[in-house]
Amino acid sequence: MTHAAPVSPVDRAGLRQRVDKALTEFLAGRRNWMAGIDDALTPVAETIEGFVLGGGKRLRPAFAYWGFRGAGGVDADQVVTALAALEFFQASALIHDDLMDRSDTRRGEPAVHRRFATRHRAHGWSGDPDAFGDAAAILLGDLCLVWSDELLHSAGLDPHTVARARPVFDEMRGEVTVGQYLDVLTQATGEVSLDRAGKVARYKSAKYTVERPLLLGAALADASADVRTAYSAYGLPLGEAFQLRDDVLGVFGDPAQTGKPAGDDLREGKRTYLVAAAVQAADEAGRELLLGRLGDPELDEDGVTRLRGLITGTGALARTEQRIVTLTDTALAALAGVDLDTEARQALVDLAIAATRRAD
Repeated sequence: MTHAAPVSPVDRAGLRQRVDKALTEFLAGRRNWMAGIDDALTPVAETIEGFVLGGGKRLRPAFAYWGFRGAGGVDADQVVTALAALEFFQASALIHDDLMDRSDTRRGEPAVHRRFATRHRAHGWSGDPDAFGDAAAILLGDLCLVWSDELLHSAGLDPHTVARARPVFDEMRGEVTVGQYLDVLTQATGEVSLDRAGKVARYKSAKYTVERPLLLGAALADASADVRTAYSAYGLPLGEAFQLRDDVLGVFGDPAQTGKPAGDDLREGKRTYLVAAAVQAADEAGRELLLGRLGDPELDEDGVTRLRGLITGTGALARTEQRIVTLTDTALAALAGVDLDTEARQALVDLAIAATRRAD
């Protein structure tokens, strides 16, 4: 079990299609609800539909589903629907994250706040178009957060089963929120350290990408303590490896695959593990260059190239890549000593490889 299978674990058991079906049906109902309130809400419905249904890797529902199956859970459409709620929480986090980072694009399309600012300008409405776009993004993100709750509770699962999962779901959402604040705070204070970068990554992204979805699935299956312990031992390092890959792509990724401009994390001033490792290893001139240009929204292609060269030259890129390998190996080793469904175990191995070797 060392190589990713030809069929992605996100697509096995028809999972991607079933998640998309659950999201599509739920959003159709919410569109009708909004249409009954006011026609002016149609752009809200269309934007959320496009954001949720138009992209996304569906990794979080996949980790949750195979965590459920690994713990002996029996496949059911109601379970898949409940786990699709993770996609609404993901949408909420991304919409708000793009606003806080002042990002122009997401998945190659205008970010939600930019989309509504453009709408304001096109209609010649009064007031500040950017302020309107910001307000719209906050509200659409909040709406997705509300809908994550609603879908979890309306999926058709037994109330006692939902009650077991609820603490995991709540903890996950709280962790991401405080992680986002730590990220904003770190950019404001300018702190650059491996410890701070690791903590931000862990709470802002890593835990809710792998560990919490796994534990959500485990809770739905009423998993044993041994399985839950193994899932955390697998999920925490793998989630960190996933975030480190994201950090690498944020600096070195191909915009055609990431949907983001080249070097966008550098312009946004992200204090990632990759950047912290470069600052730690650079000489005085290198640190001055990196810290002087980090967070510069006017950083051009030549500037990005110079900073990329600095990060590579300090060995920070190689160090980050090695850490991804080490963390992934640690995660996979955690699955070896626990009794799991065979198909689910293989799916979790393949998910680990797919999550850490991706190019988008």
